[in-house]
Amino acid sequence: MARKYDKNAAIAEISEKFTSSQAAVLTEYRGLTVKQISELRGSLRGNATYAVVKNTLTERAAKDAGVTAFDGQLSGPTAIAFITGDPVEAAKSLRDFAKAHPLLVIKGGVLDGKSLTAAEITKLADLESREVLLAKLAGAMNASLAKAVYLFAAPLSQAARTIDALKAAKTDAPAPAEAAADVAAGGDE
Repeated sequence: MARKYDKNAAIAEISEKFTSSQAAVLTEYRGLTVKQISELRGSLRGNATYAVVKNTLTERAAKDAGVTAFDGQLSGPTAIAFITGDPVEAAKSLRDFAKAHPLLVIKGGVLDGKSLTAAEITKLADLESREVLLAKLAGAMNASLAKAVYLFAAPLSQAARTIDALKAAKTDAPAPAEAAADVAAGGDE
């Protein structure tokens, strides 16, 4: 006997995915085969889940979750990538898959509650990964700290060299008593 489809449970599940994800990307998959969709899911693994959704249920779930980014875009065969990992990596996976399979159309998305256009998702995909950006930031901070250490140490080392030069000049110069004797001796001649 077939189980009855519970629309309210489906709406609640999709709504929960919206709230637990830091980003979501709306796509149209018209013309893609099941094998290609499975390939896409595999490329997103670890960063996102890719779910084929019913438009009317998704519209209600999005409203329940407070997501307005997909208003007016839920038409045709629709699937959503719910991103729980690195949004940049997920956007790269979607962009690369769309390049290889032009039938996948990225319609728009939402990132941290803000709407994204398809062009903005492409720009997001062009960014370097979070780890690379953090490594660059750490390198820049390390270079700045090394420069600061040098700048703070420079006056101290210059003062030390000046003191050493004064000591050397003092030991090379005749003592005041000898200088007075030399003047006195020179003055007698």
